[in-house]
Amino acid sequence: MMNYNALLIMMISGLALVGFGINFLLKRQKEQKLQAIKALSFDDNERAYLLKLAHYKNLSVEEKKKIENSILLFIHTKEFRGVNLEVTDEMKIIIAFYACLLLLHIKTDNCYDALTTIIIYPHAVVTKTIKSFGGIYTKEKFFIEGESANNTVVISWHEAKKEAYHLRHNNVIIHEFAHEIDFMDGAVDGVPPIEKSKYNEWTHVLFQEFNKLKTVALKNRYWGKYKLLGSYAATNEAEFFAVATERFFESPESLKKNFPELYDELEGFYHRNQ
Repeated sequence: MMNYNALLIMMISGLALVGFGINFLLKRQKEQKLQAIKALSFDDNERAYLLKLAHYKNLSVEEKKKIENSILLFIHTKEFRGVNLEVTDEMKIIIAFYACLLLLHIKTDNCYDALTTIIIYPHAVVTKTIKSFGGIYTKEKFFIEGESANNTVVISWHEAKKEAYHLRHNNVIIHEFAHEIDFMDGAVDGVPPIEKSKYNEWTHVLFQEFNKLKTVALKNRYWGKYKLLGSYAATNEAEFFAVATERFFESPESLKKNFPELYDELEGFYHRNQ
């Protein structure tokens, strides 16, 4: 009679081999899919949407080629879902462009690997929440233009389209994907995955400005230069980083003039001089 322990070892070894085989096949399928995506090319109809974007037109020839490849990878590895609308190529390309723009000069193979789904609403979504401010609790309604949580990004297309084609302080796509970048190190805390040698300077500059903004927002007067960032950036450190990223890409001259140290930190992280 076969020894029980020997049989158990054989069963465990067999399961391990099966698991290894499945992982190998899945990895191979993923590699084959990525190779197929890399073989795709951007056509003129797709590029026509990008040519309407000031951010795309300001890129070099090499940067344009790189971001077009990134867009194709993004589109073919994420699921796009429409709520009360039909998802179009324009929606996919514009959302993918701004998502990839943030990572354009960051050395990473991570094309938002944790992200699986983009949900697109036609307009801003109304949500209710209870806020505590100075010990006073109030019920408030908010119009949500975007959200990032649970491997999903939610985008309001009406707002996103306006902000994409017309430069202004806000850009909901940039904002939500800044949150996704923030989460790449496992925590949404206003500190994206940065080099250890830059951590202290990053936290000193960003959190110093965040605390100053929070004080101004609490008093709700004498906003001065902090009006550029706005009250929503005072919500927490993560929202401050996302809003600051919006201003870095959308209003770089104003950000550099009013917050030169903050601008420098973002320039060092995104490796871009806006």
